[in-house]
Amino acid sequence: MVLRQATLTGVASLACAALVLSAVAPAAASISAAPVKVGDVQKAMEYLVKTGHVVGAIGEVYVDGKRVGKGSSGSRLLDGKGGAIPSNARYRIGSQTKSMTAAVVLQLVKEGKLSLNDKLSTVLPEVAKKDLVERADEITVLNLIEMTSGIPEYMGPDTMDPTRNYRPTDLLAASRKNPRPGEIGTFNHSNTDYILLGMIIEKLSGRSLAAELNRSLFVPLGMRDTYLPTKATEGIKGPHGHGYAPDETGTLRDADKINATTMLGAGGVVSTAHDVSAFKRALRQGRLLPESLNRLLTDPPPGMPPQQPSGGPCAGNPEFAPGGGGSAPGFFASTYTSSDGRLQFAVSMTLAMDNDERMTADQRITNALKSVFCPAT
Repeated sequence: MVLRQATLTGVASLACAALVLSAVAPAAASISAAPVKVGDVQKAMEYLVKTGHVVGAIGEVYVDGKRVGKGSSGSRLLDGKGGAIPSNARYRIGSQTKSMTAAVVLQLVKEGKLSLNDKLSTVLPEVAKKDLVERADEITVLNLIEMTSGIPEYMGPDTMDPTRNYRPTDLLAASRKNPRPGEIGTFNHSNTDYILLGMIIEKLSGRSLAAELNRSLFVPLGMRDTYLPTKATEGIKGPHGHGYAPDETGTLRDADKINATTMLGAGGVVSTAHDVSAFKRALRQGRLLPESLNRLLTDPPPGMPPQQPSGGPCAGNPEFAPGGGGSAPGFFASTYTSSDGRLQFAVSMTLAMDNDERMTADQRITNALKSVFCPAT
C-alpha cells in the first residue's frame, strides 16, 4: 500500500461542508408521508471498502425517524483485524459538529442572551485585551457563525502535540501567529471561528461546552450515544472503527486517539448514525430554532461556493440538501439529509489514506448514496 505522506498527529483539516445543510428553507410542520424507496445499504458499504484504502465503512438510513436500512463492511482494525464494525457504532463526525455548536449559539440568541450583532470584544473582552484576535472590536457573532470573520486558522505546528491538553486560548494564540486570509465579511473557512463560538457558549451558559451541548441538544433529541470528548488522549467509547494515517516516514499509524482538545466545537463530537440523523432531522424540520435563525444554518454563508447541483445527487428525486461532511486524518463521516428532513443517510468511513486521497472520500460517499436512492443509477 503506497501512500503519500500526511500528518498523523493533530487534526490536519475539518471539512467545512457540515455548516451548510441546504439552500432550501426548512420544511413546514406538515411532512409528506410519501413512501421512500431505499436500495441495498450493505452493498453500498461494500462498494466503499472496495474503492481502496478504506478500513471500514458503516451506514444507516432513516425515514421519518425509523431505521430502514443498514450496512457494515471492512473491519475495525487494519488488514482485516478486529472483526466487523456494528452499523450503530460510535464515530467522530468532524465538522458536522459546527452546525451543533451554531445551533446552541442561536438558541442563546433566541433566549435574548446574545445578539447576532454583538461584537466579539464585547462578548469575550479577554480575547481583545490579550490580543488573541485581531480586530475583535469589528467582528460580530454572525461573522463567526458564517465564517466571514477573517480570523486565521489555528491548526499547525503549535497545535500538533498529541498528548497536550490545549486550552481554547492556546488555539487562539496559535491562530494569531498566522496572517489574516481575508477581510471581515468575506467567507473563509476557519475552525478558529467555532472555537470562539464554543467559548461564548461556555461564558453565557456557565457550563462547559460538552455539558451545554448535552443539555441543549443531545438529551432533548434522544442522542444517548453522543458526546464531546474533552481530553487529549480520549478515545471513542465502545466498539468502533480505527482509522490510520502515515507518519513523517510514511508508515501507517493508528490515528484513533486524535487530540480532542484541538477540535472542540469545530469538529470534536462523537456520535452514531442514529443520533446524528436525529439532529439533522430536527434542524431541517425547524424544531430547534425559529425560521429566521434556522436559515443561518440551512442557507449557505455569503460567498461560499456552491457544493453540488440543485436537488442533490439524485437530481431532486429524492431532493437531498448539500453538505454534511467532516474529516480528519483517519476518518471521513457524512450525513445526507433530504430538504424536508424526512430522510437521512449517515455514513462513517475509517481510512488508511493521506490528506490528498482523503479529499476523494466525499465523492465516494456520494456515489454510494446514488446506488441506494437514485432510480437511474
